Amino acid sequence: MSRDRASIASTATVPDVAGASIDDKPRTAPLSWVRPAAYLLVAELLLLYAPTATFLWERWTLDVWHNAHGLFVPPVVAYLIYRELVSFRGVAPTPNAWGFVLLLPALALQALDAGMHTQLLSAASILVLLPGLSLLLLGTARTRTILFPLLFLSAALPIPLGMTEQIHTQLRLIATAGSSWAVSSLGIPVFAEGTTLHLAPGPLQITDACSGFSTLYAAAAVACLTAHSAPTTARKLIVLAAAAPLAIAANVLRIVFLTVLVVWKGAWILDTSIHPLSGMMTFAIALPIIFWLGGDSRRHVEPVEARA
Repeated sequence: MSRDRASIASTATVPDVAGASIDDKPRTAPLSWVRPAAYLLVAELLLLYAPTATFLWERWTLDVWHNAHGLFVPPVVAYLIYRELVSFRGVAPTPNAWGFVLLLPALALQALDAGMHTQLLSAASILVLLPGLSLLLLGTARTRTILFPLLFLSAALPIPLGMTEQIHTQLRLIATAGSSWAVSSLGIPVFAEGTTLHLAPGPLQITDACSGFSTLYAAAAVACLTAHSAPTTARKLIVLAAAAPLAIAANVLRIVFLTVLVVWKGAWILDTSIHPLSGMMTFAIALPIIFWLGGDSRRHVEPVEARA
């Protein structure tokens, strides 16, 4: 009787084992094409967005007055993504088909831009494309982890002048008023009219390039990056709140510096390399202060275990 039960039990388990082996085959077989398909998709997207990458490169390297900080954003984003994905090393990704929800609209924007020939919509579509591509190839967990770097890539996009015309105008007025006060405090006769500083050698016009918008844009980008890694909420708020005043103050100092040189040497000084180099001075003043404000206030505090 026991032998019969054993034989029945042994024969009952055979179909389960065979069924498991049969079920395993369709699960593993289709995965053989996933990796080549992913490589092919990435290669096609690189070719599709190659003109957009060229457009962005030209805008970043145009001069210091137009989105020059964008040149540094992609390397920073790449480093942040690498740093965040290190913790997933050895863990197989689980692709998420919901990535098509972002991928398809991004490609639609790219197609629309191809008809308009602006490259601006194409550049904006990258912000929608990359999270969708990450979901498709890396899965939900990894995408959630690198979401901030992917969103921070927006700091590299050029902003059309038509969208920022009013901001430029207000920044020019602020820069003119601040520079006029500072220059007169130095004992230099000056009269401000609109966005023009009237000096003894001649009028000095504060144009859109000198409004300080590029410094403000770069300072806001660095402030967001610094606030993301700041140790406390208070420091995050301080960094974000200080970005605009620092950028405006740095630009005023630059204009005061140039004004003093014009009074001392003449207006020809604006046609030399000193003028564009002074634009770098605004970054050199504002950005280190932002980094300092967002520094880790806990780095000088001894650990509890060490004090014990």
